[in-house]
Amino acid sequence: MTSKMIKVMLVDDHAMLRRGLALIIKEDDSMQLTGEASNGDQALPLALELKPDVVIMDISMSGLNGLECTRKLTEQLPSAKVLILSMHRDPVYVREAMRAGAKGYLLKEDSDENLLSAIRHVARGNAFLSPAVAGVIVGDFRKHVSNPLDLLTKREREVLYFIAEGRTNKEVASQLNLSVYTVEAHRSRIMEKLNLHSPVELVRFAMRNGLIV
Repeated sequence: MTSKMIKVMLVDDHAMLRRGLALIIKEDDSMQLTGEASNGDQALPLALELKPDVVIMDISMSGLNGLECTRKLTEQLPSAKVLILSMHRDPVYVREAMRAGAKGYLLKEDSDENLLSAIRHVARGNAFLSPAVAGVIVGDFRKHVSNPLDLLTKREREVLYFIAEGRTNKEVASQLNLSVYTVEAHRSRIMEKLNLHSPVELVRFAMRNGLIV
């Protein structure tokens, strides 16, 4: 049984770029190019008619720009996942795109492989960031977080508290009614988010931030 084709729509005001993107998409057997538009004003009604799975959207366009079009499209056609393809690598653009409802953000300098991978990811409902901007976004986010604990979810804070107390993964799992595997996954994410590299660093972090005394 073959997988469902991913229906892709292109929105960019540069015809040559659209032609290049179209060639890349058409060479992939899992994707189908369903339509093109040169700005947001054209894209919105066309997307509502064609109902694509993924809309590749530029930001800087005349009339209805890419961010506003993304916002309207995700409200009116939630099934369509927007993948921003832009020349802007500034974190401000990335944050605004995600707030508008975009599922992914690529740079126009990214490789063909990254483009195809991004299309597949967002088609499944997953987020995708260009490797060139991902590190910048994480660094910018951490810089604007006054309390490092704000980086963690409520569950991750609970896991951190018990681990810092000296509980084993098995004991934490029992306390929180989780599987040991889930606790291990939480622990790995905590260490990654807080840039910690050992249990000792984790305990020190917990003491500095008042989780344990």
